[in-house]
Formats: sequence, C-alpha cells, structure tokens
Amino acid sequence: MNLPRLLLNTLASASMFLLCGHGAEPLPAFSQECRILFQGDSITDGNRGRTADPNHILGHGYAFIIAAKHGAAFPSQKLTFLNRGISGNKVSDLTARWQKDTLDLKPDLLSILIGVNDDGRNVPMAEYEAGYDRLLTETKAALPGVKLVLGEPFLLPVGKKKENWEAAKASIEQRQTIVAKLAAKHGAALVKYQQAFDEACKRAPADYWIWDGVHPTYAGHQVMADAWEATVRAFWK
Repeated sequence: MNLPRLLLNTLASASMFLLCGHGAEPLPAFSQECRILFQGDSITDGNRGRTADPNHILGHGYAFIIAAKHGAAFPSQKLTFLNRGISGNKVSDLTARWQKDTLDLKPDLLSILIGVNDDGRNVPMAEYEAGYDRLLTETKAALPGVKLVLGEPFLLPVGKKKENWEAAKASIEQRQTIVAKLAAKHGAALVKYQQAFDEACKRAPADYWIWDGVHPTYAGHQVMADAWEATVRAFWK
C-alpha cells in the first residue's frame, strides 16, 4: 500500500469536505432567510465599505468571519449578514441613528457590542445603562420576534492601557456587569469576550490578540467569532 499517496488522498478529501461547508454546524438561531445585523463601534465596523460592494461590505473583523463561514456553508438558508458598526460610537451615537441603521433594516437577529468608547470618554455608568436599556426596549417593541446578542466590552493591558491598568480594568468591569444585567433583563445571549481574551492570553501574550488594548488583531477577531458562535449556539439550542 502506498501510504504517502493514501495520506494525501485522505487530506484532500478532508479539505474538500470542509470547503463544501460540511465542517460547519448550522446555528439554530439562524432561521431560513434570517437577517443578521451587527451593531457597534470600530471593533464591529472593521473598516467596512459604505457601498453595496460585497467584497468589502462587512469589514475585516469578527462579523465578516461569522458571515463568511455560515454564508459559505449553508447557501440554501439564504442568510443575509449586515454590518452597521461605526468607529468611535457610544450608546448615545447608536441612539441617534437607531431607526435608520437598525429598526428600518428589520433584523431577525441583532448583535450589539458597545461600551468601550463610553468607558474611554467617561460616560457615567447610570447614563450608559439607561441609554442602552432604552435602545433594547425600543427594539423589542418595534421588532417583537428579534433575537438579541449582547457582547460585553473588553480591554487588555497593552499600549496605553497598561497605564493605570487596575483603574481601567475596574471601570470596564462595571460596564460588563451592566451589559450582563441588560442581557438578563431583555432575554439576550451574552457574549463574554473578556473571558475569551483572558483565556487566549494563556496561549500567547496580550498584544498578540489585541494590539492597542482595545482593537483586536486578526487572531483576536477569530477569538471573538468563536466566542460569539459558541454563545449563540448554546443560547438557542
């Protein structure tokens, strides 16, 4: 038996198996013709295009990774992935554009990641919570069947974030507590990104995953995509 040739054939078959989409398991949260919208700040924005050009429309972050994987694996589901993240946004900025950039798009599943800019600009915790709560309440009223996914904001001690790290860590943890509270209140899945990055830091230094303490590298975006999918899969079994 020619073992090298057999091995090559086996690897080729396995690669084709994955390329055909059989390596991905469908997400129960993605119904037929589901519209999935990602909202947030620069981490979600991912330098996305502002035209209909499908080569750039989702940016180059976790939203793109999720969309690429499931779009390729299950074309018969006719999933639509949308990204309306905007760099620098806070909760108040989402509020100002919510009708046009969220409600009018009528998503079936809405994923939100917001808070790191509120934290960096010292938006009071009570204001952050109240504004975020109103957005979620309005969304559920306008889109009664919408599935909600809330991602907690996160930081790592890299670059300028190393300075006064303990204070920065304590502040972002308060935002994380607020997001967890809102997820429980509104029946949303909660993606624990901080936990995912803390676990990743056991395998490689913090700056491997997040280059400036806030924005993930390409490896970091994969960590986010994996955490997002695992959370959504567990929440909607």
